[in-house]
Amino acid sequence: MIMHTPSRHPTAPIRTAEILCVGTELLLGDIVNTNAAFLSKRLASLGIAVYHQTVVGDHPERLRVALSDAFEGHGRPAADLVILSGGLGPTYDDLTKETVAAYFGRDMELHQESLDRISDFFTRTGRVMTPNNQKQAMMPVGCEVFPNDYGTAPALAVSDGTKTAIMLPGPPAELIPIFDQLVIPFLRRYTDGVLISRNIHVMGLGESTVETLLHDLMVSSKNPTVAPYCKSGEVRLRVTARAEDEDTAAAMCDGLADTILANPAISPYVYGVDCENIETALVRLFTEKGLTVASAESCTGGMIGQRITAVPGASAAYVGGFVTYTNDVKIRLVGVNPATIDAHTEVSHETAAEMAMGARERTGADVGLSTTGYAGPGGGTEENPVGTVYIGIATRQGVETYRLYYPRKSRDYIREAVASRVMLEAVRQVLGQESL
Repeated sequence: MIMHTPSRHPTAPIRTAEILCVGTELLLGDIVNTNAAFLSKRLASLGIAVYHQTVVGDHPERLRVALSDAFEGHGRPAADLVILSGGLGPTYDDLTKETVAAYFGRDMELHQESLDRISDFFTRTGRVMTPNNQKQAMMPVGCEVFPNDYGTAPALAVSDGTKTAIMLPGPPAELIPIFDQLVIPFLRRYTDGVLISRNIHVMGLGESTVETLLHDLMVSSKNPTVAPYCKSGEVRLRVTARAEDEDTAAAMCDGLADTILANPAISPYVYGVDCENIETALVRLFTEKGLTVASAESCTGGMIGQRITAVPGASAAYVGGFVTYTNDVKIRLVGVNPATIDAHTEVSHETAAEMAMGARERTGADVGLSTTGYAGPGGGTEENPVGTVYIGIATRQGVETYRLYYPRKSRDYIREAVASRVMLEAVRQVLGQESL
């Protein structure tokens, strides 16, 4: 039965959501589904809990079933809100709007303002508008339309008062600004709280160790909560609080975060809070302290320099580096003594120390970093098998070296982990000393 006077807006608070991404190309792995991660983060900041994420191909019946499962539960928590991305294009298999309209019992009608905007888009970009583009201006009766200034497919919302579906174009370059600029203000009118999180970044302890150290706190903490998440080479502790407003939730998060940071078994391994990664933490800290850093890399092949220089403002902290892949280059560029390599080999504490000191001395940096080892799959010795790497951190006070070992890990994993670890040790050096 068609509803001729549909509700345009929710009449009850939106507390739970499901993300439903539409596109056969997602199922085939041709496109990485970054939209789900983006939407989950944004919904969490609005205090809307995401219980499920679903990907469905361009098939109207499967989409109808997925939509019904999301809204009606069918053995799982039902969602107040379903956000769909994709399937709003002009071709015959773009059926998201039509499927959602049928679910809500709505007719489709031409939305003239959207058609005018689509036509203008083609004119401005010097392209010819084909007749099938008019399909993108067909909307369910009574929907809320969110104009798309970044492409041709408008976004839209349909609600019957208790269930709300928001449809977004699939390309992230369109989805992200539409959601941030138009959908978030729309949703804020229908939420009754916010979620705030603090992310504590831990490196040097495994996830199981962190969980053991904080088990009682994790179990007893209900609001805010704390949970560990394993990333490549580190553990992230997410502290999350729900409250009526951001200030209250933030204060709740900060209180529990301070408790964790005061734990002497955890604090030495924390390199930052709400910091994107270790290289960002390094650049921020060195910039704040007015310090500089340089690198001499063998097995990491310039990865330390690449990661640091990817951080905006890195030039205030990073002066440069050397990729010293062969022994001859280690000797010529950063001054490693040939006798050191002869006596201890290029994969040793001694070589790592001289590389770090050479990087520091030859660039005039406050801190020099080095890496040398066997990332595999070939190489290695009985004493230093594949996966063995030595790192060095040189300061005015001297040089420290560490032997790292990553058995049965891939070459890419070892190189990434080593680059992260040497940057972590540099951060520790700065935090642990009055002056460098």
